Amino acid sequence: MSSEKTPNHRFLTIEQVAEELNVGLPQVRSLLKSGELRGFQLGGRHLWRIGVRDFEKYIIDAYEQTAMRIASGEVDAKSSAAGEAGHEL
Repeated sequence: MSSEKTPNHRFLTIEQVAEELNVGLPQVRSLLKSGELRGFQLGGRHLWRIGVRDFEKYIIDAYEQTAMRIASGEVDAKSSAAGEAGHEL
């Protein structure tokens, strides 16, 4: 994560996380609600905040899970380009 985007900030918004992951807001909300991404809600509007360390841990965990899936043969590393184009892996 770029330190330019979050200088001295301990927490990120769902918009910032979505931008970093290049996904939509619904995907980030789904990750939060499922517990895959750790965050908390605050205030009367229940705004989500994600700790920078929690976000970085999510990314590390995602890399590890992907590596395990590739090693087990569940995911073909060569087919990842097709996945980026919107095709099923």
